Amino acid sequence: MSQSPKHVDHLAVSIAAQTLSLVNDQGDILACYPVSTALNGPGEQDGSGCTPRGEHYIRAMVGTGLPENTVFRARRPTGEIYSQELARKHPDRDWILSRILWLCGREPGKNRGSGVDTFRRFIYIHGTPDTEPMGVPKSHGCIRMRNPDVMELFDRVRAGLRVVIL
Repeated sequence: MSQSPKHVDHLAVSIAAQTLSLVNDQGDILACYPVSTALNGPGEQDGSGCTPRGEHYIRAMVGTGLPENTVFRARRPTGEIYSQELARKHPDRDWILSRILWLCGREPGKNRGSGVDTFRRFIYIHGTPDTEPMGVPKSHGCIRMRNPDVMELFDRVRAGLRVVIL
């Protein structure tokens, strides 16, 4: 008798530990990745530059089939592939690379709705340059990951999947 497969139930992001875990329907951690959340810490207010907490879900997935280090602006590929030369030409860019998992809050008044809306704040899980540290809060609110990690994660999740940020 074979065991039934363990299905992905949700993603768990720990701001304190700077990790993102892929959790199955039995509560087991299938994978754990280092991340970088907001330099400004946790928070939900528009314009705060903070990483929003609470219950979310993946509203949209962007980047299917594109090469690693694809550069995105406004969720669209620019046609560029990230390199050190490109970084020198654009030193002030907040690089969004490889894949985007666009999050939407589930909690009205906390992370959904006027003044606190995760989706309208354009909060993503996305790739970042290898020069950016993981395990250290440095983003403008998003959850940054290594490019190979975010590509692997992207292939294991689906739109609508629950994301808990604590």
